[in-house]
Amino acid sequence: MQIRPALPSDLAAARAIHAAAFRKPEMPDADPVEVRVLDDLVAAGDIIEPLTLVAELDGEPVGHVACSTAMIDDVEVAALGPIGVLPEHQGNGIGSALVREALAAADGLGYAVMILLGSTAFYSRFGFVAASGLGIESPNPGWGDSFQARPLTDYPTELRGRFRYAPAFDGL
Repeated sequence: MQIRPALPSDLAAARAIHAAAFRKPEMPDADPVEVRVLDDLVAAGDIIEPLTLVAELDGEPVGHVACSTAMIDDVEVAALGPIGVLPEHQGNGIGSALVREALAAADGLGYAVMILLGSTAFYSRFGFVAASGLGIESPNPGWGDSFQARPLTDYPTELRGRFRYAPAFDGL
């Protein structure tokens, strides 16, 4: 497996990955919300290109993670997601590798924290914790502990406040 930065030419493959990974059986012809979010992030220019990655097997894209700009009050931070792996390749560590690479790249670029909305059982293995425990307020209190943060090397403990995703996430 190779992980590399996503290129603009990868958008169709990334859309297909997220569509396959999140398609609901009861709505087989409808694009999942993750595809809309990806499209909107790209259209708005809110993607952080060095943190948006593709996983390839034998030269074919099988996984994708998008990272985008977000804010905690007036401080720019990084948000992880959507992240997806083709169903036939799930459970083989591809998603985990994408998360680790995105975190390492964000840390290398000097981001203070990575934020996401996702499974606490899955993401805790990468050091994600409930964002509320760090004083980061969720845009939707109903998300509870699924709204998570991963402090990075440059994380100042005084960084607290209201979190705002890029507009692509509005309505989640």
